[in-house]
This record gives sequence, C-alpha cells and structure tokens, in this order.
Amino acid sequence: MKIEIDDSQLINDIVEKVVERLTPLLKHNSKSSDNELMTVDEVAKYLKVKESWVYEKIHTKKIPFQKAGRFPRFRKKHIDKWLENPYAFTSSAYKPLKKEGGNI
Repeated sequence: MKIEIDDSQLINDIVEKVVERLTPLLKHNSKSSDNELMTVDEVAKYLKVKESWVYEKIHTKKIPFQKAGRFPRFRKKHIDKWLENPYAFTSSAYKPLKKEGGNI
C-alpha cells in the first residue's frame, strides 16, 4: 500500500518533530568518548595545566589513572568524576590495565 503526500509543509513538520525528539537522544548517546583512554599530554590539555602537574598528581596518586605497561593512562569518565570531587579519590582506586586478548 502506497500513500502519497503532496503537502510539503506536512512533511517538513513531521521531519522537524522527528529531529526534535531524536536530538536529545543522540546527545546522551555520545558517552562512548567518556570511556576513551587519554595520555598525560591529553589530560594536561583537557585540564589546561602543565604536564608536570599531571605527573605530580600521578606520583602522589591524587588523580585516577591506570598503567598501560609503564605508561599512565586516564579514562575521561574517571577524570570528569574526579573533577566533581577530587577529595573522594583514593589511591586504592588505582588499577593497572588488564590485557584482553593480548591488547591493552
């Protein structure tokens, strides 16, 4: 069964309503970047601080990080949570990255 609609205003209204309802869903679905691993340089740029400041926080275990081999890595979602309350982070939260299928 095929329905033809000649009224372009009706089509535009429908498209506008669909876009209006999908936009918030798409914005909330962009959380995949929250789980990305960041380097010291990327965290320093993200926080707008010097790399030496980030290394100091790593050394004193005052920032959440993981180790990939000998390199510290940061999950963006953990940095964002830490920014909300940096005093809630404890050094016991530090964990090295686990190898999954030989990849880090």
